[in-house]
Amino acid sequence: MIRRALSFDALSQRHGPRYKWLLLITVATGTIAGVLATTALNVAITALSQQFKLGHDQVQWAVTGFMAAMTLSMLPTSWLLDRIGFRRLFLTAVAVLSVASVAGSLAQNFGEVVLARVLQGAAAGILQPLGTMVVLRLFPPHMQGRASGLLTLGLVITPAVAPAFSGVLVDHFGWAAVFLFNTPFCLAALALGAWLLPAPSPGQKHPFDWTGALLLSLATLAVVDGVTRLHRSGVLSAWTAAHAALTLLTLAAFVRHARRSPAPLIQLGLFGSRTFTMGSVVSFTYGFGLYGSTYLVPVFLQSALGYTATAAGNALVPGGIALVLCTPLAGRLTDQYPPKAVAIAGLLLFGGSFFAFYVLGQHIGYATLIAATVVGRIGLGMILPALNLATLRHLAPHQLAQSSVIVTYARQLGGVFGVAMTAVFVEWREGAYREQADGLFTAYGQGFFLLGAVVLAAMLAALLMRGQAPAAVQTEV
Repeated sequence: MIRRALSFDALSQRHGPRYKWLLLITVATGTIAGVLATTALNVAITALSQQFKLGHDQVQWAVTGFMAAMTLSMLPTSWLLDRIGFRRLFLTAVAVLSVASVAGSLAQNFGEVVLARVLQGAAAGILQPLGTMVVLRLFPPHMQGRASGLLTLGLVITPAVAPAFSGVLVDHFGWAAVFLFNTPFCLAALALGAWLLPAPSPGQKHPFDWTGALLLSLATLAVVDGVTRLHRSGVLSAWTAAHAALTLLTLAAFVRHARRSPAPLIQLGLFGSRTFTMGSVVSFTYGFGLYGSTYLVPVFLQSALGYTATAAGNALVPGGIALVLCTPLAGRLTDQYPPKAVAIAGLLLFGGSFFAFYVLGQHIGYATLIAATVVGRIGLGMILPALNLATLRHLAPHQLAQSSVIVTYARQLGGVFGVAMTAVFVEWREGAYREQADGLFTAYGQGFFLLGAVVLAAMLAALLMRGQAPAAVQTEV
């Protein structure tokens, strides 16, 4: 018989001051399961491409489909929190993620792979904003950096170990085994959630903004599909123009609707804060570089440099270790220095690391490759804890649910663009340089240049963010 959930106050009395940390660990465990689903399959992209005889512009749908579903599913998260509460939402999302992971491991064709990935992405998208909400709602300002560092530490361990373990799974058991990589974390999150998450308290319930969700979803899908088809359709084709027109029209309709709706999907007034607006822009470009590079680096190591999946994963381990070591330090730095400054330093290191791949190409040695990834991962570890605090902690408690969703949505939408545009761009450049002896390396080098330029451009938006005082802390999730 399942024990009835206790209230937040009862659980706080039972577990004492450590309760907020236990809650953070619980939510981080579920989020790690979602991030594993995001990153673990990247090492298997080459194996999927070979088995199903697909090019980059087609096989990337196993990644882009996940990312698109992940992005869209974030939209109703704020409403679902009000409707069914934190506990039910978290446990349901983790359960769906578990089922989708098992289904993906049993897929018999590429269509089933994509369907499983879409379901995984939908569940992972709901989980993504919840950790930041716990940090900003439960922890006082002087502890938010450490709490954010712990949350991010759990998330960055994932890309640190996923490539190595995924490579071993692919080489010894095939790509299907990668789908099961996150299931232990799903089971742990379900057990911790049932034990520690409080019963939902009465919340303010309002109708869901179906019109706004439909318009924003159409705009997102139109732009994603347009980007993924650029290589086949051409930049100036009627198909591309139609996608651009549909995106602009639906976005304009969404803005018009949001201004008139009493309870819109996104409160446009949030963008009256320059810090929040610029932080959302940085989140988008950060997602572009993060997910684009997570896709491109393993593919480059295998397709261009000839590494096995295991060797490609192992080559990324030192950078992963640097990421794990750096993230707690970055969390403490954000308690001592302006989060904006920490985020800018991280962007500089992360974006600059891609230029080593661009400059050296096929001549990049093993030691240089490791050094470049270490520098990039140090930068990556500095960005996320600082960026979330710089963007969100000046907002009022009642704004945190929706604003956390918006920032995470921007990051994931940037990730969709990053994966889709990187894959299509490299495929396009491979065709352009096919007749040259080193054409493959030139194509990948230009892909890394694109990633570096986008991440470094985010520094301009970060410089426009203002340092603002933290808002009051809420007492429960």
